[in-house]
Amino acid sequence: MSTNPSGIADSIVVHAETLCEREDHLWDVIRQLSIPADELEDARNQNRVTYRTDEMFRALLFMGIRGISQNELAARLGRSPSLIKSFQFDITDLSNTPTQQDLSYTHRKFSEDTQEVLNRTVAGVREVALDHGVITEGLVPTLPSETADEHSKSANEYKKEKAQKTLTLARQHVIPEFDTHRAAHKTYSDEAMLDMFASICANKGSAHSEAEYGWLTDDDLICDDSTFLRTIKKIATPEDSDGQLTFKDFEDDDSMPEIDQIRDSIMTAFNAATENIINSIRGDDPFDSREIVAAIDITHKQFHVWPWEDKEAGIAKPDYPKMVSGYKKDGEYKRGYKYATITLVGDHAPIVLGIEPVKEDSAWEPDDSPSYSKADLVSRLLDRAEQFVDLDMVMFDRGFYVNRVYADVHERGLTYLSPVPTYEDDLAAIQDIQEHPTADAAVKHDVPFGIDGEVHHEAEFLYAPSTSDDADGKYAVFVTNQDRVEPEEISSVVNGYSRRWDIENQYKSIKDFMPKTSSTDYRLRLCNFALSTLIYNLWRLTDYLIKVALDEPIRSPPVITAKTFVRALGDFLREFG
Repeated sequence: MSTNPSGIADSIVVHAETLCEREDHLWDVIRQLSIPADELEDARNQNRVTYRTDEMFRALLFMGIRGISQNELAARLGRSPSLIKSFQFDITDLSNTPTQQDLSYTHRKFSEDTQEVLNRTVAGVREVALDHGVITEGLVPTLPSETADEHSKSANEYKKEKAQKTLTLARQHVIPEFDTHRAAHKTYSDEAMLDMFASICANKGSAHSEAEYGWLTDDDLICDDSTFLRTIKKIATPEDSDGQLTFKDFEDDDSMPEIDQIRDSIMTAFNAATENIINSIRGDDPFDSREIVAAIDITHKQFHVWPWEDKEAGIAKPDYPKMVSGYKKDGEYKRGYKYATITLVGDHAPIVLGIEPVKEDSAWEPDDSPSYSKADLVSRLLDRAEQFVDLDMVMFDRGFYVNRVYADVHERGLTYLSPVPTYEDDLAAIQDIQEHPTADAAVKHDVPFGIDGEVHHEAEFLYAPSTSDDADGKYAVFVTNQDRVEPEEISSVVNGYSRRWDIENQYKSIKDFMPKTSSTDYRLRLCNFALSTLIYNLWRLTDYLIKVALDEPIRSPPVITAKTFVRALGDFLREFG
């Protein structure tokens, strides 16, 4: 080797720093790095090797930065064309990718100087990637020692390691995005306030119960409940306003309640925190080699106050909260605050990518009361999700059966799949299936979907057996804009809808996290939901990382309970915040 290892490594790192200024992902940086292969000593017979020095150096560089084992890298190479491309392997058949033995053999055949170049490059590229936000510090493991046995770690050690990395991520890159915009000399830091929030979530308590606990224990990091509530409201208050924003403050010419300023104040922080979470798992390449599916749905937090001053006379309470809407559950009509979400589903970590407040025209309101359209909600959620991932499919429940919703999804080049309300025409089709001697499913091709009197696109209506008690004739009807679906494909398409597997559990967990409150201040209500959703995301991130490390199915039951995680989060913020 004509040049010293330090000099070679430094030249690679300098180039990496330049690339990090314009690239967002580690594999893009590694793909474009200039590797001086002719200055690296590799004792393998270069006329007979399958994988060149340059390619293997890039692969081992990625392995070192990410702190993964040779077995794990080999497995990823065998299922990820994007990594093959990033490391510049000349391979078209993924069955011919380097094995663990290939990686180990090549590393051993590198000279001591070349191994030193690799180690120095790993450390240097990691540092510049961290500095430029290409990788996230909370989830970059320390460089494993050369004698470490990757298989010696127990499942419990993996759980602890991955959970602690997520907690570090929360402290350094997620929670700090929520700025309360208070004076620098404030008595209680933002970290202390969010620690208090996490403690409330862990104990399913309220600001009052937590403040009371702090008083009883003389805990000087726990403030009184009024201070806490004022602080949380600050997150949701636009910088040019101090008080609670009302609908009157936001009415435009169309009398639409522009609650957007409150939403945007919270979502700016939520989006930045979510981006940090997503970027933290991009190094595991979960979004590039599989179909990315998201689900959009609406949940509600019940509000028990009666809306009527005199129901028989049709007189509603004049001060009833405007953001409370009616809904039906288990055959009973109820009232509550509603929130729409878009969530990764299927084989991905079920991270919530976006939140939208929902306002509907309720029975106790005048007929011309303002509300958000489903199409507008879906459009904003898709805009937000597409900032983070490249979606392939979106799933809805039947409440989103709106032509403009499907039109927006179709215009984005995405596939949609949704059950539909069953109409008279569908009942006739179902009867035809039942009377057919052999068929148990059917498809209606090229059904036109119109916008403003013109055909926008055509879709497929799928009729499949259902086990749901409320399905007409024990059949379910689905609609999709997927290219022509043949009868034998109906089952696989419809079964894919089960990939929304965790949406109800998601809502249950988030609502379990949410602090109890009787406040009707919408700043507090929406902020509570957003912060609780963020805690849910962090919990799911931890679960994802542990399952990847232990090679367990992503859809298997959580390895750490939500309550345990949120309790640890509060303690960790307090100890290190």
